[in-house]
Amino acid sequence: MTKKLLRALNGETQAVPPIWMMRQAGRYLPEYRATRAQAGDFLSLCYNSELAAEVTLQPIRRYGFDAAILFADILLLPQALGADLWFVTGEGPRLSTITAQGDFDKLGQGEMIHETLNPIYETVRILRRELPEETTLIGFAGAPWTVATYMIAGRGTPDQGPAHALKAENTPLFDALMERLTVATIDYLSAQIEAGAEVVKLFDSWAGSLKGADFDRYALQPAKTIIAELKSRHPNVPVIAFPREAGEAYVGFAKATGADCVALDNSVSPDWAAAHVQVDGCVQGNLASRHMVTGGDALVQETRAIVKAFSNGPHIFNLGHGITPDADPENVQLMIDTVRETA
Repeated sequence: MTKKLLRALNGETQAVPPIWMMRQAGRYLPEYRATRAQAGDFLSLCYNSELAAEVTLQPIRRYGFDAAILFADILLLPQALGADLWFVTGEGPRLSTITAQGDFDKLGQGEMIHETLNPIYETVRILRRELPEETTLIGFAGAPWTVATYMIAGRGTPDQGPAHALKAENTPLFDALMERLTVATIDYLSAQIEAGAEVVKLFDSWAGSLKGADFDRYALQPAKTIIAELKSRHPNVPVIAFPREAGEAYVGFAKATGADCVALDNSVSPDWAAAHVQVDGCVQGNLASRHMVTGGDALVQETRAIVKAFSNGPHIFNLGHGITPDADPENVQLMIDTVRETA
């Protein structure tokens, strides 16, 4: 097994950790902005297989990352289930809302998602042909809780309040939505793997707002269900889980869910995570995204500290969350050079 990322996911400790970045194909790159302008709008870019493959390849050409992550969006799945989805410039996504049984009853299920999502699978097939041999291709989906928060509120919210309210006030409806999303996510990720994804990642961006038993029921359990079924269908395909801002709940998450790697946000320290999370296997992370904006000595020192903290076990170097549009491309190169020089 020669690909660095797959070696890390297989439990190998490497002198130089593999590197990629969440949202590495994105608005901080001038070449991305040019391609998006060519596509017309964000959703058109996601569904144009040739252009989506192009923006996925751009950071690989520029930086030589060890992995490429499919360019898509976590909200394409609810759209495939029948939700209305559109993007408001400068504000982000909007969806038709699920707040009552009648809204839920309009959603589809099962095989119907693939008709809408076929362009995404075609993007994966193009990438497997076009990527360098040493570059691992990562597919992804949003975790059910995170996707549900958008479907219930119709947009991103600071505290996921509408989803918490529906969970409390109409638990049967909320649970039905979570089940529908869990099944659809399995089918979506499985189809990405069949098209050529070598690794898949489950993004639970709002997992941190679930506490105690709710975290176990709505973040941990769905991840366990999804991973178990994916492993049943595709035994050799690793899964990265990212329950962002899980805090203490990061401990034991890999063992409890079957994930091959746990991605860490930057609210936990590398030394703590090495002692409490990496003991169970591969970890990914966790440089603060702000360093891609500010650069300088702070970027170098923090990057070195992360590499050192995780140097005794399997590690994938990444940010603690996605790179932001105001990042300086030169700082990305500085980060990569620092990782490869430090190790």
